[in-house]
Amino acid sequence: MTVKLSSLALVALIAGAPAVSMADAADPALAPIDAFDSALIEVMKQGKALGAEGRYKKLMPAVEETFDLSTMTRFAAGSSWAAASASDQAALIKAFTRLTAANFAHNFDGYGGEQFKSNPIVQTRGLDKLVRTQIVAKSGAPTDLNYRMRQSGGRWKVIDVYFGAISQLTAQRSDFAATASSGGAPALVAKMNAKADSLLKS
Repeated sequence: MTVKLSSLALVALIAGAPAVSMADAADPALAPIDAFDSALIEVMKQGKALGAEGRYKKLMPAVEETFDLSTMTRFAAGSSWAAASASDQAALIKAFTRLTAANFAHNFDGYGGEQFKSNPIVQTRGLDKLVRTQIVAKSGAPTDLNYRMRQSGGRWKVIDVYFGAISQLTAQRSDFAATASSGGAPALVAKMNAKADSLLKS
């Protein structure tokens, strides 16, 4: 497996063999993450055979189920969101969703016996919860992969992903800021799609 966590995902993030969880499912925010971990493992096990585009297609339903993509897009788009028309906002969400799935397809491209472990202690931060997980490889130190979650439509959904202490959504907003300022929503849609295209080719 090659988990390229140094690449900007984000964003933020995941069963042939089911993901290992320490969670007792007492907190409702844990279940969506365990399900996403299982989806990632399943795709990782088929990673090389599927190729980047195949991994992307298999992960898309899990991404749409697990992430609050409209909330994440509004934050990532910054000031360009409020100025965008309804059709441009819909295009932004579509492009951001594509980029999110492409990031996971790119970063989780193979399997080498890794397991995902969820910490059963979920931190509450105001309206949000923080679900902490680790990617445990056969050798080497575990990698922290944490999810900030918020209720949407009565369900807990991811609104940010942290690799270690780094907020992927904040990093994306910073990366998009100049494009959003100079070209507005259409330019930002083009940039997101170009990034997704690059990830699915590499």
